[in-house]
Amino acid sequence: MTTRTLAVVSAGLSNPSSTRLLADRLTTATVEALRARGDDTTVEVVELRGHARDLADALVTGFPNTELQAAIDTVVGADAVIAVTPVFSASYSGLFKTFFDVLDKDALIGTPVLLGATAGTARHSLAIEFAMRPLFAYLRALPVPTGVFAASEDWAGGGSGALSGRIDRAAGELADVVTGRPAVSRPADPFADPETSFEELLKGH
Repeated sequence: MTTRTLAVVSAGLSNPSSTRLLADRLTTATVEALRARGDDTTVEVVELRGHARDLADALVTGFPNTELQAAIDTVVGADAVIAVTPVFSASYSGLFKTFFDVLDKDALIGTPVLLGATAGTARHSLAIEFAMRPLFAYLRALPVPTGVFAASEDWAGGGSGALSGRIDRAAGELADVVTGRPAVSRPADPFADPETSFEELLKGH
């Protein structure tokens, strides 16, 4: 059994926070998905709220202190990263962006990443695609196809079935990338068959 290291970056500002709640849900689902594929997992959580002043100092001086460097090493040395941010004004938080600003631009090359975001309203739901995904594309990481956004209404009753489904799908995608499993085979497209007439294809529809 292979042991994978999973780094979880949570940029929630309150304690507790919906951002950390989503990060925990994504972590649990990913650990279960990796276990189903025969891998064990070591999880290390980086709460950016506790490094806010350290991050500001690092931006000004160009040198992270000991505590921040340990957090950076955790993320850079992981087999995969789960990155979750609250959304403000349709984009990631300044705290979230600052952490990735202090990383070396080549530090996450090829690292699988699961993207998550939270906000008070679904109006911010495209922030993952229009803000977070370009950031990690610039860092040359490997974001999985499914990003998970959770608005306030998604937590009603402990989390909707739709949210749970997105969490499980994203966790499975991350586990597949980490373990190097082949892509899911798709059924053949019957309309690509040149030997079958269009009339035959339409029978039964």
